Amino acid sequence: MAEENVRFFGGPLDGRVQTLDDPVSGTIVRHVHLHEGPKIETFYQLGYTPESGWEYRLCGLPATEVGEARER
Repeated sequence: MAEENVRFFGGPLDGRVQTLDDPVSGTIVRHVHLHEGPKIETFYQLGYTPESGWEYRLCGLPATEVGEARER
């Protein structure tokens, strides 16, 4: 199992570093912020570049959830 450090870019997790076992490019994670106010959801997509290694970049709502969000 390969353990990798992954840095977050953008949004409320900007600058945070997380360790992952066997990261998979394209993986999307959802972060839900519930502190002092309305629920805020942000999404990050995992990618790899030879220059900076593994990183989560802030991205929009995943396409599979766009239709579900419109139906609500």
